[in-house]
Amino acid sequence: MSLVQQIIDRAKSNKQRIVLPEATEERTLRAADRVLAEDIADLILIGNPDEIHALAKEWGLEHIDKATLIDPENNPKSEEYAELLTELRKKKGMTIEKARELVKNPLYLGCMIIKTNGADGQISGALSTTGDTLRPALQIIKCSPGITCVSGAMLLITKQPQFGENGILVVGDVAVTPMPDAAQLSQIAVCTAQTARSVAGFEDPRVAMLSFSTKGSATHEVVDKVIEATRLAKELDPTLKVDGELQADAALVPSVGAKKAPGSEIAGKANVLVFPNLEVGNIGYKLVQRLGDAEALGPILQGIARPVNDLSRGCSVDDIYKMVAITACQAMDAK
Repeated sequence: MSLVQQIIDRAKSNKQRIVLPEATEERTLRAADRVLAEDIADLILIGNPDEIHALAKEWGLEHIDKATLIDPENNPKSEEYAELLTELRKKKGMTIEKARELVKNPLYLGCMIIKTNGADGQISGALSTTGDTLRPALQIIKCSPGITCVSGAMLLITKQPQFGENGILVVGDVAVTPMPDAAQLSQIAVCTAQTARSVAGFEDPRVAMLSFSTKGSATHEVVDKVIEATRLAKELDPTLKVDGELQADAALVPSVGAKKAPGSEIAGKANVLVFPNLEVGNIGYKLVQRLGDAEALGPILQGIARPVNDLSRGCSVDDIYKMVAITACQAMDAK
């Protein structure tokens, strides 16, 4: 069974409530219809109900009536949400008047629904920028306990079963934090391991903190950062299996790992890779994807207390469909 099907089956086994705040966008509504038809998640669609129904009829979508529809311009909970948002943001100068306007914004409204336990996760980005997706999430839902930075993980499904977990690797950060310091890098390690558990289904995440050096083979301040991040990651999660600094071959190839890092429980056995910065991570996963003909799923945002995921504005119906299942799996673990 493919990893994607495993993720879908896991989502079906414990249905979560996922908000789609861009519900009048065609790809989003078509993906929603498919999710509802296959009973993968309970969906909350934000948009004018008459418009959503008219579009569903025009496009031949038969399952939209299974969703909960919320009109941001005529929502009976608007005042409740505005008062809560004012309280949450009062130190930042939020007024009730500004809050009343913001809770009509579908991205803010979705996060308020999650904050008040009316939903478990949200997906947007088909029409919105990453900044617009993240801003209400960080203002309202905030980061997970002990985490101060958001990052993005990617699932790499390769054709090389000898590496990772039968050819599957979870890597981060590939999407959000350009130059993490040691503390942030340690948080990325912990969060990426958690994504490996909740989404990829890894029972035993083994985290390699990557560098151009393995165990002192080179000296540089950027190597020192990885060494310190490894130490901090162990403090942040004492149960985490993590080692560094390791070169990529030492992390993945048993014979190289045994030679370069003898005695390491991670070297040659890693299934989670943490890149030293976003530049390396983004370039690295795209090289594997294109030159290695690997399937890349994500990015999956991590570090937020409840899952809020960002889509590319060039996303497909299938991308949104898969991200609903991924977000549902994250949500199960966030409770």
